[in-house]
Amino acid sequence: MKPSITILLYCNFIYIFQIINSNIQIMKKVLPLIIGLLILFSCENSIKVENPIKKFQNSLIQEGVTGSNVAQVFKDGEIIYNTIVNSGALGDKNIDENTIFPIWSMTKTVTTVAMMILLDEGKYNLNDNVADYLPEFENINCKGVDGVYPCNNDLKIIHLLTHRSGYTYYANSGANWVSTLHTDLHPAITSPIRFNNLSDYTKAVSEIPLDFEPGSMYTYGINQAILGRLIEVITEKSFYAYLKETVFDKLGMNDTKFHLTAADRIRFQPLRVNIKPNTAFNNSDFHLEGYTSALDGYTYDENNKAHFGGEGLVSTMSDFSKFCQMLVNGGVYQNERIISEEGIKAMTSKYTNAYPDPSEPNVFPLEGYGYGFTFSVLEDNEAWGSGAPNGIYGWSGYHNTWFWIDPTNNLYALFMSNSIEPDFSILKDFQIATYNFIK
Repeated sequence: MKPSITILLYCNFIYIFQIINSNIQIMKKVLPLIIGLLILFSCENSIKVENPIKKFQNSLIQEGVTGSNVAQVFKDGEIIYNTIVNSGALGDKNIDENTIFPIWSMTKTVTTVAMMILLDEGKYNLNDNVADYLPEFENINCKGVDGVYPCNNDLKIIHLLTHRSGYTYYANSGANWVSTLHTDLHPAITSPIRFNNLSDYTKAVSEIPLDFEPGSMYTYGINQAILGRLIEVITEKSFYAYLKETVFDKLGMNDTKFHLTAADRIRFQPLRVNIKPNTAFNNSDFHLEGYTSALDGYTYDENNKAHFGGEGLVSTMSDFSKFCQMLVNGGVYQNERIISEEGIKAMTSKYTNAYPDPSEPNVFPLEGYGYGFTFSVLEDNEAWGSGAPNGIYGWSGYHNTWFWIDPTNNLYALFMSNSIEPDFSILKDFQIATYNFIK
């Protein structure tokens, strides 16, 4: 309630009291009504409905899904929500505007944008053979029911962009999520610290048989790491140098990189661990819960040169919000075009059918979502049921970072934490809260 209304009501009360003061009987009838109105209006400010997004953030901490977290919503050219919720838990750390997060697979979206920039420039075609740029992929093999055989299909760039290459993160297609990529054939393949550079990495990868014929199905995998090497060959620059030149510097993403300095490590958010037994991410009976400053899988060493385009970046809320704003603006940031509208359309068009289509058994269980160039694209919002419109697109990171772009509402939403296990319910719950908030 506005203070001016309260003052006005009190003034009116005094005026009315003066008029009716001479008539006690009228006063007895009117006074309770006036007092009731004053109480009703005066209490208006004290009745506060919790913001649905903040309620969502608090629930994640209360339920142990994440530790401290931060959420942001941008609409029609301005940030309309930006709130940090800290857990206060022992071992956790308060988030601020300088906090650095590992963004894991949100790295893939940056790599994809870089590939679209090169496509805009005519540096390659989507249906080019990967072997035309990386000769090690000339004679690749596939797995079959009778063993390994020479692949019938050529591996094309579009197969890498759409995760339809046959290169996966798993020991076998459809295997449990905890499986390390091809542990049966090449145990070191997922670790960037085992390779001096991306060239060594792609040569090692090319020796591994594909899980299926290129182009025949979808399975999430190491494709953007291969694309990082492809970018190096096309541009004659290091992968990181190209990203910095064409994306990070132009957007002012100064804290988005593949390494951590000593000063950066102080700003790095501790990891909230809540590994539950017998899940898709843990097929054992143990339950591990708590906070740790240990890094999970990546060292972010400054000397490492094998920068993985699928999961290697760290970033801040401020940095990645600029990337999202560029996408909301149709590829433009501060009057400079970064990627064409055609490029955005290409990478957010559906190349893989939406879940739960039985012809696509390996896609993520996001009801009503299909897949473009890494990006998930909502095509059946009634099936999904979050209140979001069809056509939104986005992606996530392994440690529960999420974002989506909503062209219909000129909106992006971004959520960051540093926590495992990954929780897919975060996306829908965040969307429900966001679309309730903007009603």
